[in-house]
Amino acid sequence: MNLFDQMLLPYEVLSQEDQNNAIHEVMQQIALAGLFRGGFFNKAAFYGGTSLRVFYGLERFSEDLDFSLLESNKNFELENYFDPIIDEFKACGRDILISKKEKRNPSNIESAFLKDDSAIYNLEFRTEKQIKIKIEVDKNPPLGFFTDYKLLMLPFSFMVRTYSLPDLYAGKMHAILFRTWKNRVKGRDWYDFEWFVRNNYTLNFNHLLKRINQLTPLKTEELTIDSFKLFLKDKISKTNFDLAKKDVQPFIKNPEVLAIWSIEYFNQIVDLMQFKK
Repeated sequence: MNLFDQMLLPYEVLSQEDQNNAIHEVMQQIALAGLFRGGFFNKAAFYGGTSLRVFYGLERFSEDLDFSLLESNKNFELENYFDPIIDEFKACGRDILISKKEKRNPSNIESAFLKDDSAIYNLEFRTEKQIKIKIEVDKNPPLGFFTDYKLLMLPFSFMVRTYSLPDLYAGKMHAILFRTWKNRVKGRDWYDFEWFVRNNYTLNFNHLLKRINQLTPLKTEELTIDSFKLFLKDKISKTNFDLAKKDVQPFIKNPEVLAIWSIEYFNQIVDLMQFKK
């Protein structure tokens, strides 16, 4: 049994969705190990839902690996780190391909996040191409964030540089407010928002303002915590939470926790938010 298969053993697999989620997560950890070997985390930090899942105990699976450079560098090339990623998978018993994903005009994907200075790649097995993870690097990130180092012990012991929790929270709130999918609702964002509030984490409001200022036309000098809450409640009032439940259900073990989701429920969650100014 190779190391890849050994890393799958702790996962409880009761369905094909469980199997796919487990494979995605093992792929993510091996990719992170390869990036570590290549020195990637001297220049970049890990953020997004997968970071919350792997390092902070978020109880949902996540498909993508999202990274931010520590400072703007339009000449950054993730291709410089492909060899250590490929070598790490080979050491674990799997052969992979990494290909650059060409960005097209916004369709049913998150149009507010299609930055010209982000590079997107797909990582997939040579023999099982239906299983893939997306890797995205923001080469011109909104700044004002802080980072921590977190330990992974498989496929070996190594440290990953991640956004701090208040800044992960800020990124998630920006996604909730401005991610636009045509006829879909990304319930995973709402699940993560609920998780932040339930665990009494604070939101770095200054970093959220920097994100809004860079990526949207909103005038951040007019946005206070109180007006932000009203803006968020307006977003909630226009959200179809039945569609949100359908989106997140394949990524969680217990869909019964979604039964309470409604406009009123999330409005009350907003009132429980804590902020770091």
